[in-house]
Amino acid sequence: MRLSWNEIRDQAAQFVRVWQDASHESGETQSFYRDFFAVFGVARHSVARYEEHVWKLENRAGSVSLFWPGVLLVEQKSSGRDIKKDYSQASECLDALSEREQPRYVLASDFRTFELHDRAESRDLAFKLGEFPKHVEKFGFIVGVQPRIFRDQDPVNIEAAEIVGALHDALKESGYREPDLGRFLVRIVFCLFADHTGIFDQRGAFAEFIETRTQSDGTTLGPRLVELFQVLNTPESARQRSLDEDLAGLPYVGGDMFREKLGIPAFNAAMRLQLLDASRFDWSMISPAIFGALFQSVMDAGQRREQGAHYTTEQNILKVIEPLFLDDLKAELH
Repeated sequence: MRLSWNEIRDQAAQFVRVWQDASHESGETQSFYRDFFAVFGVARHSVARYEEHVWKLENRAGSVSLFWPGVLLVEQKSSGRDIKKDYSQASECLDALSEREQPRYVLASDFRTFELHDRAESRDLAFKLGEFPKHVEKFGFIVGVQPRIFRDQDPVNIEAAEIVGALHDALKESGYREPDLGRFLVRIVFCLFADHTGIFDQRGAFAEFIETRTQSDGTTLGPRLVELFQVLNTPESARQRSLDEDLAGLPYVGGDMFREKLGIPAFNAAMRLQLLDASRFDWSMISPAIFGALFQSVMDAGQRREQGAHYTTEQNILKVIEPLFLDDLKAELH
């Protein structure tokens, strides 16, 4: 269960007390960010990597203190360093990253001061360590809570439609048919979305389940996914005590999404890799306004791209869908 903002603020205050005298970049950065992510109830190793080597422009090698692909890049220096200069150095790395790896947020810090840059909104926030508890909600993206950006014809939505469409085509080619096929994809996309937005308590739980609890040849993936769907449809109090602990930690999802029984799809190794690749996509950036397009299984690849590119009323649709669906769903599950 995600921590409440009051709990996070209390833990941020404790973080300030522990780290108010820190100053050494090489000796304390890893411990600092281990504790920083713990403020939000998130294990750093589950989302980000230390001292990530990246290529700058002109094929020059470089590194960043911490990197969470698609979300956050951190430049951490010793106390008293010019962190504006550190942000400029980080920008050199940003330019060389692929579109999918480009982080929305860049954080520069010298242990005592912080500058958080929201690249999508062109907003900057500067504060001292002691002010951290007042600004924790600005780091909501760590727990999957962040301002949604309204963009019409967003390429990331088109890419999502392509990903789901390719998985649809592979399943259909294997002989998995409607109506189970469409319903199965709805459930898969929900799990992918939940994995990146904090609906599942542990980020990446769905992807990790696929990677560690199913065989690489894909033969066990279909039955295990159906088992996972059944768990999501079962209240925690009614679940078997001997249930796989990775499944037992998933939340109960009320409503009709997981209630109906589906035929078991047969996966192979290539299809399993497709689903793993889909789990690495940042689904938190996908607009619910295009979910309908994602699930229209009769569309061919060209139609998917065309339809995904012409949701020109996304902003108005989101204003209706988010309060009625996503906001209530997140509140219910937390």
